[in-house]
Amino acid sequence: MTDSSSTENVNVAGYTPLVTPEALKQRLPLFGSTLEHVRRNRQIIRDILDRKDPRLFVVVGPCSIHDVDAALDYAGRLRQLADEVRETLVLVMRVYFEKPRTSVGWKGFINDPELNDSFKIEKGLHTARRLLLKLSAMGLPTSTEALDPISPQYLHDIITWSAIGARTTESQTHREMSSGLSSPVGFKNGTDGGLEVAINALKAVANPHRFLGIDPRGLVSIVHTTGNRYAHVVLRGGNGLPNYDAASVATCEAALRKAGVTTNIMIDCSHANSGKNPENQPAVLADVVNQIAAGNRSIIGMMLESHLEAGRQDIPADLSGLKYGVSVTDGCIDWRTTEKILREAHDRLSPLLPGR
Repeated sequence: MTDSSSTENVNVAGYTPLVTPEALKQRLPLFGSTLEHVRRNRQIIRDILDRKDPRLFVVVGPCSIHDVDAALDYAGRLRQLADEVRETLVLVMRVYFEKPRTSVGWKGFINDPELNDSFKIEKGLHTARRLLLKLSAMGLPTSTEALDPISPQYLHDIITWSAIGARTTESQTHREMSSGLSSPVGFKNGTDGGLEVAINALKAVANPHRFLGIDPRGLVSIVHTTGNRYAHVVLRGGNGLPNYDAASVATCEAALRKAGVTTNIMIDCSHANSGKNPENQPAVLADVVNQIAAGNRSIIGMMLESHLEAGRQDIPADLSGLKYGVSVTDGCIDWRTTEKILREAHDRLSPLLPGR
């Protein structure tokens, strides 16, 4: 008899059992007014995508969550601003717990909540879900990047809008997963700036799929989905070039129409559209608002990377050296700039949106 141990799990050091999605939700349930907030906020985004609501939605917040206290501080400010601009803009807080890495680096709050390579993933899931519940109880819509195909079973019942990043838009796994997500989802164009992978993703995600995944009890299962018709494209630039300008948006509109998919377009004001310089985000947002004022009807939302303080910082070996409210991943604009540019967008759009 042949011993398979010499060929199986050669590079696996071990396994750690994880709480099931069902058990985590029993410990930290979504119910009552918080559940109603999630339902209502998802419907608002669907209505914007269906052109039943003339407003735009803005996904705004830290590049990634690493400090729960700072996230709650930011959320309190965003909640107040959301009330001020609600007639024109629906503000959705970025609550990104997973970060794709080009090579290596901190993979986000779920993977490493203590920021020290201890990888306490179960703690990350508990803390992430607890934070999402607190934000949703405030009435804030929440957004995240659906990066790991397992984590949506743990958290996605509290998410209003999801993103599929430029690195994973071409991934069959992420397209299949997105076909079963309960929220609207935005697919970013590829890192090269091309539209083809995102357009193909929109076609794929609208259709039913069957694929391997887990069920609420954590059992490996064949997942059967019905398709997600609330998927749309997110322009984020690529290959060092922006694609938020009117000519690029028109090119995207034409490509979407030719492919027979929705012409809903979101503009990511960061990443290649800002030249990876957060200080350029206000100018990108202003240009997009001007396009809408000039009659554009395809742009349904924008995305901003924003934190309490401007810039970014590396994670120090001594975590007491972390600066409060400063991103540990991509650089962000600060809160003062955020509220200024969103108020300006609101003032510019107020007389225009009813006619969209």
